[in-house]
Amino acid sequence: MKAVRLESIGSMTMRSVEKPVARQGELLIRVLAAGICGSDRHMYKGEYPTAIPVTMGHEFCGIVEEVGDEVAGFAGGELVTVDPNIACGRCHACTRGRVNLCESLTAIGVTRDGGFAEYATVPYRQAFTLPADLNPAHGAFCEPLACCLHAIDKAEVRPGDSVAILGGGVIGLLMVQLARMAGASQVILITRQLSRRQTALQVGATHAFDPAASDAVAAVRDVTHGGADVVIECAGVPDTLQGGLKMARRGGIFVLFGVTPAGIEVPVLPFDLLVSEVDIRPAYLNPFTHSRAAALVASRALELDMLVTKSVGLEEVAEVVGSAPLPGEIKVIVRP
Repeated sequence: MKAVRLESIGSMTMRSVEKPVARQGELLIRVLAAGICGSDRHMYKGEYPTAIPVTMGHEFCGIVEEVGDEVAGFAGGELVTVDPNIACGRCHACTRGRVNLCESLTAIGVTRDGGFAEYATVPYRQAFTLPADLNPAHGAFCEPLACCLHAIDKAEVRPGDSVAILGGGVIGLLMVQLARMAGASQVILITRQLSRRQTALQVGATHAFDPAASDAVAAVRDVTHGGADVVIECAGVPDTLQGGLKMARRGGIFVLFGVTPAGIEVPVLPFDLLVSEVDIRPAYLNPFTHSRAAALVASRALELDMLVTKSVGLEEVAEVVGSAPLPGEIKVIVRP
């Protein structure tokens, strides 16, 4: 079969490899759609820890083609989404329900072979069924959506809240929709790209600002009359971290969600945080939220088609991952 392998930092190649076989407790998945994530670009550049060599791709959906021994709940033929994050279930974090902080966490497409391939094997407990008639590209959104749900849980958005979201990629645009579903009366997206601001307004944002054209902090504080109740940082760059903290009102919540390259330092003013009591809440991965994401995607309540800007084959994955996102790019879907 064909698979796209990260061979070394900065080097990805499509290769012919042996088709995997479902072992005990595993499913063999024929991959129908896989999303290219910003984290894939970080891994490619060595900015996020990963195994090497490895077949990347942690956002994917496909058909169960083979069922291994000692598997319950699957007969074969089901359309499934895969939670890539595998916790040990035994460490201090896991036994306290913090599985995303597992001391021995492994991840499909990161530390073991994933979905940038024609086939992938996964532990059956990581698979969640989807309606047979669902667009497989929508199924590939389940993993990033699950992570967004964890962030929204951390944000504790209440009806009537104002929510500012920094970053207009796929995560920011999913957050816009989730914030509106949670009852936010104002949802403000900050991103430089016009096309993304326009999309944000179409999927539920009440305001969309260009930080390069005006003072985004002042704009948010103006429309919210003092600052947003919740700020969700989805870009993972120092400027948005610093600016986002200033956008939150006194006593507001700041959710740190964007992935910055390892080792990046961002200066903050502790006195300002102290006297404003801005509550900083990191949100990492998807603890117990993947099944909720699958159910939400299955409900067809989200606008996802507008977020797919390109579909590619396996032979194009290395070029896409190795390049900066194109202007207007939101989500690239791989169709093996």
